[in-house]
Amino acid sequence: MRVRRSVLYMPSSNARALEKAKTIPADAVILDLEDAVAPDAKELARTQACAAVRSGEYGGRELTIRCNGLDTPWGEADLRAAAAAAPSAVVVPKVSGVEHLRAVTALIGDIPIWAMVETPAAVFDIRAIAGFDQVEVLVLGTNDLAKELRAALVPGRAALVPHLATALLGAREAGKVILDGVYNDVRDLAGFETECRQGAELGFDGKTLIHPSQVEVANRMWAPNIAEVEHARRVIEAFEQATAGGQGVVTVDGRMVENLHVDNARRTLATAEAIAAAT
Repeated sequence: MRVRRSVLYMPSSNARALEKAKTIPADAVILDLEDAVAPDAKELARTQACAAVRSGEYGGRELTIRCNGLDTPWGEADLRAAAAAAPSAVVVPKVSGVEHLRAVTALIGDIPIWAMVETPAAVFDIRAIAGFDQVEVLVLGTNDLAKELRAALVPGRAALVPHLATALLGAREAGKVILDGVYNDVRDLAGFETECRQGAELGFDGKTLIHPSQVEVANRMWAPNIAEVEHARRVIEAFEQATAGGQGVVTVDGRMVENLHVDNARRTLATAEAIAAAT
């Protein structure tokens, strides 16, 4: 099992940022060629991102490349270069539907795709996008989505929550990982932690980040704590004992346990074990 609690965007035109990413304890890095890169630095960013992927100097961090859109002057060249570098995945911005994804796969072959959900079209077509075989992860682009909706990104994200929930349902139906969008105020770690808690409670598997200072909070908020791990072990043990004894009902800590609780407990243990293995 691979964990993606913290996924950090890094501008690939910035060599110092790419070097720093080798030491940041993020689970994954998105080597960005798109929003974080000025037009006159696009080709440099492409070259440096591909070199970073090939370097083997990033330890166990998952390295992905976010390419520019196919409707830009750089998109096709980005995708072809990314395919040659063979990152863990290609991050595709502003996915509009299955035909868009097919156009991407024609250029990258069988490299996994992280599909960005940041337009009304993507929300409306979420089941098809999430169900596309090559899509491995869905990434919420909350800034662009809020802009499209003409909604304010205020604390609590009230205007976005219904659409976040729709994307989550699409991901869960397809059995895909889904990552929450970024939090823009890098100085407000308390607000960031509150939004992480909201994202975890909604069901996201992790969060995309724009600054290294956010990594520790995201890693902590999406990691099972000691009490949760111990409870998961008790649930699994009690259920297995009850099943072996022919009992149909079992309680743990005064609460009835069913198959869905056991599945959640096993997921908690698997997450904790994956985190421990990665550190």
